[in-house]
Amino acid sequence: MNAPRRKERLVALIVLAALLFSPPLVLIAAPSADGISRLVPYVFLAWGAVIGLMAWLMERRDED
Repeated sequence: MNAPRRKERLVALIVLAALLFSPPLVLIAAPSADGISRLVPYVFLAWGAVIGLMAWLMERRDED
């Protein structure tokens, strides 16, 4: 993958991470009426997805 493409994808990943952790989406995972909080699994899954995508993006080899 050439450098400009990688930069574009990294910027897109940063925007995705900012959206995933923005207050409107985090409030969806807030405790519901029955008291069960989905916030912790949401944060861990979102953070894991961002880290996984970053690792996948940085480890890709250039294709000839």
